Amino acid sequence: MKGLTKQRLFWPVVALLVLLLGDLIASPSFFKIELRDGHLYGNLVDILKNGAPLILIAIGMTLVIATRGIDLSVGAVVAISGALACLWVSDNPDGVGTTLIAFGLALGLSLVLGVWNGWLVAALGIQPIIATLILMVAGRGIAQLITDGQIITVNSHSFEWIGSGFLFTLPGAILIAIAVFVLASVLVRRSALGLLVEAVGGNPEASRLAGLRSARLTWLVYVFCALCAGIAGLMISANVHSADGNHAGLFIELDAILAVVVGGTQLTGGRFSLGGSVIGALLIQTLTTTVYALGIPPESIMLFKALVVLAVCLLQSPAFRRKFRRRHGAHPVTPAPTTAPEKVEVTA
Repeated sequence: MKGLTKQRLFWPVVALLVLLLGDLIASPSFFKIELRDGHLYGNLVDILKNGAPLILIAIGMTLVIATRGIDLSVGAVVAISGALACLWVSDNPDGVGTTLIAFGLALGLSLVLGVWNGWLVAALGIQPIIATLILMVAGRGIAQLITDGQIITVNSHSFEWIGSGFLFTLPGAILIAIAVFVLASVLVRRSALGLLVEAVGGNPEASRLAGLRSARLTWLVYVFCALCAGIAGLMISANVHSADGNHAGLFIELDAILAVVVGGTQLTGGRFSLGGSVIGALLIQTLTTTVYALGIPPESIMLFKALVVLAVCLLQSPAFRRKFRRRHGAHPVTPAPTTAPEKVEVTA
């Protein structure tokens, strides 16, 4: 059991299970799943569907953090991607072709934004938090310019599928998130790419001296993170049938960072866990779903998240666990003081 608690995913999984158990105790119908019109419905299905955008962003954020970086602009990319796609769909006839073009434009612009972030960080050497903060601020303005400061509503069945559609009775959004997770896992765990990312994050200078193209790799992870955010933006806008440049993806960058940290990836870079980030994203989304399902005031969501995340982070901390065991465990036995041996006088 002691070795199990040291596993990276142990405490996030335990926290998720405890939260779900609390939901079951508070509301026995929380786990109820219904099949209607060939689609699955229920709180658990909602957690998967609504958590898919956060899972995508957490996957991209994991690789960025593994290289000792951070991306604060993912929320702005979400807003820009959804705004551009909804603008194209609203101005053109409904159809699969229009939807595919909208997806292509939104994801293409997301890649450009990722290239911009990567250029600032890898080529110009600007600190990641400052480089991505620039787009975080400017991106909202870009999204507002695209939407002309208005909320663009769309009514396209083909476009709405990515956010609220179903495939094989499951939400299409979670299937897309699973596909991205599997692809990313194969790339970083079945090839040398994952080791290179960990090498760059563990010691950038040593990896550069060893001949690794750390700047190009850093550039690549920012592009991938922006692409994940672009897909998430399409999901969010399609789920609500509209684009809001001011509120779409608001604070999702903070949720993504929390998901990555809860999943066991350290902000200092190096070793990372994509699976842990997915579990962290599901934990945060479960918190949100729990608040609404149990009738807790929505104003307390942020506080509720903070308390749970704090508890998980403390449980993950080896120093905290040592102090906790030392305080509540057996007190060490103080050895009895030893007296100096008596001097023996030797007379001639």
